[in-house]
Formats: sequence, structure tokens, C-alpha cells
Amino acid sequence: MIRLVCFCVSPGVLVLSWYPPGLADDNGEPAEDLVPAVLDAVAFHIQPYRGRNDQSVHDNIKYIIDRYGDHGAFYKFTSSTGKSLPLFYIYDSYLTPPESWSEFLTPTGSHSVRGSAYDSIFIALIVEERHKHDILAGGFDGMYTYFASNGFSFGSSHQNWKAIKAFCDGNNLLFIPSVGPGYIDTSIRPWNNHNTRNRVNGRYYETALQAALNVRPEMVTITSFNEWHEGTQIERAVPKKTVTRVYLDYQPHGPDHYLELTRRWAEEFNKEKEQWLM
Repeated sequence: MIRLVCFCVSPGVLVLSWYPPGLADDNGEPAEDLVPAVLDAVAFHIQPYRGRNDQSVHDNIKYIIDRYGDHGAFYKFTSSTGKSLPLFYIYDSYLTPPESWSEFLTPTGSHSVRGSAYDSIFIALIVEERHKHDILAGGFDGMYTYFASNGFSFGSSHQNWKAIKAFCDGNNLLFIPSVGPGYIDTSIRPWNNHNTRNRVNGRYYETALQAALNVRPEMVTITSFNEWHEGTQIERAVPKKTVTRVYLDYQPHGPDHYLELTRRWAEEFNKEKEQWLM
């Protein structure tokens, strides 16, 4: 499942939800065998599999880089130092304490990857405000907000992005706001209708994209490309219904409406970014 799409210079980097070989979430199939098929420009979204900790993620990173690192489409981010490194998103990073992450992510850690062949850009998830301090202490390189529902968490609330960006700028961290076209997960979480966010024919998406651009981020992620069960997909969609479900479509707009919006905003992002750098 492609939960995130990243646009840095174009909306062309797929961020693949990744579990170690043989593992998957409760509703999914192991993604390992799919990776070569989707490698066009791919980064990895490391999921909170059972038993995940700083040491297991260290092993995961080594495995991924050894297996895919030489592939031409393995995404690498050029940092402010000019170094080109792989970029990994660590979902639910707050489940592991910062003292443990620091053993992996700081230069003096007991099994640090810093300065090694496995050094990378590691992006943690900010949900609550206090997480920004934990992310800094853990040795991460930045933070992302993931959730498509504005107001669901501190991190996903557009009104907080300016303050988060200021914190990141002051601590040499990347801030990567995440935007989505809407949100509705009541087909799998019937109790969660208070977090539904209607698409309003694309206006919700454009409002989120504008909020992201307002804080001048290095990049933006989109939640999601095809996570249908949470109603955040932007992929091509046509009307469809089954006996048990009516799938959301983009009428009165065409099947490519959200892809077209994404392309337009990516072009705007690139144009504005050139102005920021002048």
C-alpha cells in the first residue's frame, strides 16, 4: 500500500509502507516482493511491526540499502551539506523512547549508522507537541505529520505548522507537512466519524496544500496515493458500488481530478521554492 507520495521537485516519489520480509499489517500482504515492481522513485515508510526497536530498525535499514541501494530509483535526498542520502520515514516513532533511538541515530550511539555506509535521513512522526523534543533528542533528521485529518493531532493541525517549522529551523531539522484530499474511515472504524473531513470537490486538498506551502517546507508528503479504506486516495477513480459498499469517486470532476490538482500544486511548489532560494 502506498500511504505517502512525496513531492520535492515533482510528485514522483512513492513512499511504500514497508514491513520486514514475511510480515504485514492485519489487512495487508507482505510488501517485500512488490518493491521491485513499484521501483520508479521509491522511499520507505517503516511500519510499527511487532518487536520493532532501534536495533531492529538498524537491521532493517542495512537490509534495505544492501538489497535496493544500488537501484537507480532508490530515492536519495540531497541534504544542506550537499550529501545525497537515502530517506526513511519511521511511522509511530514515538513508540520507542528517544534514549533508544539515540543509540542508533547519534554519532556516539552504541550501534550508530552515522558516518557509515548506512547513514540516511531519518524522519520521525510528530503527533503530540512534546514529540518534537523527543525527535530532537533521538537524533532524527526531521519530522512529518502524516495524518490527513486537519485537527486530528497537534502535528496534523495546519495552524501549528508555522510553530513546528520554526522549531525545526532552529534545530537544523527538516519539517515535512503531510496533506490529504479528505478523510473518511468509518467503513473500518465506525466510531470515528468525528474525524471525517469532506473533500468539498478538491477544496479541502487545496487548502491543505496552501497551508503547507505557506511554511516554505523542503518537501511535502501526500497521504495517500491509494489508501481507500481511509478515504485518502488520489489515484484515478471511477464510480463503483458493490452489494456492501459504495466507493467514493470524484464526480462532478473526472477520474484524474486529484492527480491533476497534485500536478498543478507541484508546479506551484517548485515555482515558489525558486523564489524562496533567491
